[in-house]
Amino acid sequence: QVQLVESGGGLVQAGGSLRLSCAASGGTFSFYHMGWFRQAPGREREFVATINWSGSSTYYADSVKGRVTISRDNAKNTLYLQMNSLKPEDTAVYYCAAARYNGNYYNTGTYNCWGQGTQVTVSS
Repeated sequence: QVQLVESGGGLVQAGGSLRLSCAASGGTFSFYHMGWFRQAPGREREFVATINWSGSSTYYADSVKGRVTISRDNAKNTLYLQMNSLKPEDTAVYYCAAARYNGNYYNTGTYNCWGQGTQVTVSS
């Protein structure tokens, strides 16, 4: 099982940008389909973006489409989430997740491994 550690969260003003990173270790990173999810207080964890093993295929939630880019560097065992034009409603704990097997990549249940999360707070 791969271990995941997120970083890059913080406090930013509305309209600003952040780049989240997720460092993977303990497994073959390129074997995993990867995703980003987020969870705001009092809400369920929700899908943000997903990327296939090679980085050639990406999908985004409608709420972030056009503002967020998911990418990966398999040589560095790292997943990224570039977030631009941030809004207060983007405030949440952001989690990276790894899926070893095929499934519905919009669904948390498809993912085998999760990081501990990184807090993103967007002030208005």
